Amino acid sequence: MPVQGAAPTPDAIARLLSGYRTMPGVPDELMSEAGAVRPVWLNLLETLSTMTTDELSARMARGDQYLRDAGVFYRQYDADKVSERDWPLSHMPVLIDEDEWTKISAGLVQRADLLEKVIADIYGENRLVADGHIPADLVANNPEWLRPLVGVEPRSGHFLHFLAFDIGRGPQGQWWVIGDRTQAPSGAGFALENRIATTRVFAETYASSHIHRVAGFFRTFRDSMLALRGGDEGRVGILTPGLMNDTYFEHAYIARYLGFMLLEGEDLTVTNGELMVRTVAGLRPVSVLWRRLDAVWADPLELDENSRIGTPGLLGAIRAGNVTMVNALGSGILETRAFLAFLPRISEAINGEALSMPNIATWWCGQQAERDYVKANASAMTIGNAYATRLLSDFDDVSAIGGAFNREIGQSLEDWIDQGAGELVGQEAVMLSTTPAFQDGNLTPRPMSLRVFLMRTADGWQVMPGGFARIGKSDRSAALAMQQGGSAADVWIVSKNPVPNDTMLSPAAASFMRKQTSALPSRSADNLFWMGRYVERAENMIRLFRAYHVRLSEAEGAGTPLLQSLHDYLKGMGSDPDAAFPEGIVATLQSASHAAGNVRDRFSVDGWTALDDLTRAVEDMQRHALPGADMAGSMSVLLRKLSGFSGLVHENMYRFTGWRFLSIGRSLERAGALLGALAWFADEAAPDGGFDLVIEIADSSMTHRRRYAVATNRSTVVDLLALDPLNPRSVIYQLNDINTHIGFLPGVDPHQRLTPLQRAVLEAQTSLSLKTTDTVGTDELLELGQKVTAISERLAAAYLR
Repeated sequence: MPVQGAAPTPDAIARLLSGYRTMPGVPDELMSEAGAVRPVWLNLLETLSTMTTDELSARMARGDQYLRDAGVFYRQYDADKVSERDWPLSHMPVLIDEDEWTKISAGLVQRADLLEKVIADIYGENRLVADGHIPADLVANNPEWLRPLVGVEPRSGHFLHFLAFDIGRGPQGQWWVIGDRTQAPSGAGFALENRIATTRVFAETYASSHIHRVAGFFRTFRDSMLALRGGDEGRVGILTPGLMNDTYFEHAYIARYLGFMLLEGEDLTVTNGELMVRTVAGLRPVSVLWRRLDAVWADPLELDENSRIGTPGLLGAIRAGNVTMVNALGSGILETRAFLAFLPRISEAINGEALSMPNIATWWCGQQAERDYVKANASAMTIGNAYATRLLSDFDDVSAIGGAFNREIGQSLEDWIDQGAGELVGQEAVMLSTTPAFQDGNLTPRPMSLRVFLMRTADGWQVMPGGFARIGKSDRSAALAMQQGGSAADVWIVSKNPVPNDTMLSPAAASFMRKQTSALPSRSADNLFWMGRYVERAENMIRLFRAYHVRLSEAEGAGTPLLQSLHDYLKGMGSDPDAAFPEGIVATLQSASHAAGNVRDRFSVDGWTALDDLTRAVEDMQRHALPGADMAGSMSVLLRKLSGFSGLVHENMYRFTGWRFLSIGRSLERAGALLGALAWFADEAAPDGGFDLVIEIADSSMTHRRRYAVATNRSTVVDLLALDPLNPRSVIYQLNDINTHIGFLPGVDPHQRLTPLQRAVLEAQTSLSLKTTDTVGTDELLELGQKVTAISERLAAAYLR
């Protein structure tokens, strides 16, 4: 490539594209049929032509690093395991001219309106079946048709509020609809992350190319969701299947981005026909639910009784008109591939007009598709739908079934494909247009499809000015899905004129609105509480193991009585000091990471990056750390990384109720660990060096030297670590801190009687405050440890169940 900084020339662009070879008979997004570069790409190509190979690699690495730091991932479902994979960004964006996008948008809005009419008829008058426009079997035998919802009108007046369409450019240059995503369309959050990562690669070009921003789309959608509440009391939630879902990252990301609660089925309950969320302050109404799980799992009472991720009675709340579902339960029937063949005729019948954007199924086999699908039995239709969905999309929550998919459909799928009905899937990607992607630093054409998102507003449908593209693994690969090696790219809609710099902030002219008081689901509080405990527990174990290996490196022969005592203490904690690496630390950090993952929407990117960095460090140390001085050094590194994570969370987290539960968890764990260490190492029968050891693991050596003018003894140790209210490492400090946090929790009133939780804290505080160094023996320390345990039990009973 030319030297960085050189002025772009036609020759430079020609050299850049010297190896770019389009496929015969296949349209290309970059090159016209005559072999000329399309004007919309020129600005980006000019930038690329001035970059050296090293600069381009550095820019790509910058985009990839952002995605790793942000924790963007997808789940890979293999035959024998489920794993998290880094997000496969195709660094070259797909560019589309604004005028062409306007036509695409108009076609998709037309289609969205049609789908709304179709779904309203299916669950309403059912005239389309009665008049012969839809085969009765296509509805009645469809597993996505939910009989309990027939005749139920949506509270909002609409079945569909957020849609996605998979589209691609066909051989003649026209755009096709490959699939309609109406169930619980995914990918909008990934589109946002693609945009941020790609702008890290091409920051200057992005700023100067008049590219439409996507933040305004999400701001409008957020406002539209809030407007659906119908009042100020109801809340908006995002319903996720949970941590193991393949697109869980996106659920958490969107919840954080929009400021909505991320909820699981167990967070919700139905009371007197009203949907409520269980919070630490009691039940609170939820009036809008953006669901990200398939409808069949939503209510085990009326739908699939085997569901463990739904909410019993949810359909009752819908019938009562107390909750708006986005999208309505049962809308997944529109994703059935067979509907593609019937929609053109339905559009003519309902609207008196043809679809401006044809279906790919119409190209595939025209009227033959209708005959084949009508003849197919319900099982074959279901299998075909699932098969096509799996190949053509990673982002539909039906794929969360993962490895069970192949086991369930078994030989039936192979038989169905052999009959020819599956040929559509193999041909789509080959016939779609290609777009430039980087391979070994060079631009190469790859097959592509787009996912485009639409939202309903008070003024009708609005199309996201962009989306994301799925890029094939090779030039003739049908594997657009990331599960099969495909990648994802940002989509730039380029205008000839400057575009507004939209953000998530409301316009200045908008009236000020104070948001509702934050509602913390009990499950989230539980995860925050235990994350605080696990992080503190890991820190305590790291300090103990560091002290052990420091003394191990200095010991001669069989070691000292103190080393043996510390060895026994660690084994009693469930972590063998003789193991290659402390498994107790690994397990505790995994538990902390799992708890944090369950409340991922409540952490900043920096906090998550720090936790991910800590996890990677542990994985590396497990392979390389050696006992003695090397292990002690590794523990010091872990301690610094863990302190960095704790500091980011403590300093940056908003002082809302969730932060209080996290802080209470840390303080309870620290108090319990200190009491255990004091009872063991500050006992009269403890070996020599025990007093200094407990001061060391409590990170109070410097404080002790400044505080006392005498050598370490039991009195100074107990005074500093148990009774000193100014030492942030002391037991009494933790109890005082817990008492302060509890005073801010729901249900606590300074003018009312103490709650059982307050009484438990006060009992522990008073018991310790009345002690002196002479009256705090080992038995008293163990008894106080039981009181600390009682505080944890009272807290769980009051807020976490």
